[in-house]
Amino acid sequence: MRLPGADGLSLAADAWGDAAAPPLVLLHGGGQTRGAWGAAGPRLADLGWHVLAVDMRGHGESDWSEDGVYTMERFGDDVRAIVSLLDAPPVLVGASLGGLSSLIAAGFEPRAPVAGLVLVDVAHRPNAEGVARIVAFMGARPEGFASVDEAAAAVADYLPQRERPGAAAGLERNLRRRGDRWVWHWDPRLLDRFDDRMQNALGPERLLAAAQAIDAPLLLVRGGISDVITQAIADEFAELVPGSERVDVSGAGHMVAGGRNDRFLAAMEPFLARVSPRSSATPRA
Repeated sequence: MRLPGADGLSLAADAWGDAAAPPLVLLHGGGQTRGAWGAAGPRLADLGWHVLAVDMRGHGESDWSEDGVYTMERFGDDVRAIVSLLDAPPVLVGASLGGLSSLIAAGFEPRAPVAGLVLVDVAHRPNAEGVARIVAFMGARPEGFASVDEAAAAVADYLPQRERPGAAAGLERNLRRRGDRWVWHWDPRLLDRFDDRMQNALGPERLLAAAQAIDAPLLLVRGGISDVITQAIADEFAELVPGSERVDVSGAGHMVAGGRNDRFLAAMEPFLARVSPRSSATPRA
């Protein structure tokens, strides 16, 4: 399906479950697509949610920004546009880029109404070394790959903790053909001035204030071996955002949902069960 984003962009999405059920929106990380939630969507629908998984602007089958500019504020505006389409405040589940976008949409003015927020390996600040590793991987092969298997091998080198490293199954959805090469299915301009736009422009103080302003249940799901949200950063977030919850997914790195989908769901389901989906969210203390 297609959804209207901000600035007239069209966003691609998949849906599962009864459209009349409480809404839950899944938002992937940078360089991923909505395919990262392929196992999570049906499972969450079975639990009684109407689930939407959306390709972020510049990713997958969604439109690219015409001017090639990808600020975090624009990503946040896309999330606000999605929320405005729904009949009730949704639970937002955002990984990395999707989590920052959700935090901006729900915590910055104008604040999108939400019933709950799940931040997947993202907090008020990242570990710089972990972010640098992500950017290096995303920018490493602008010429693309000779085959899907070659791309899978690159992913396996980047994510050695994956249970099935090197498996190409499903990876083709993250790629597109350019001549006789396979390139990633996202706009390479996403990396333009990345440090300035994705990190320095927001600042940990503003993101922390946004998290503190959200009057709905909030859960931080951290990859147990993540080098982007370290244990110290997660501990700091929990201390500075009273009432927030925290769970670590054993054996998972930064790509928690894609790397450990089953463990990610198991970690999140108790929180979702406590979020009363058919009534207004209970404010955090």
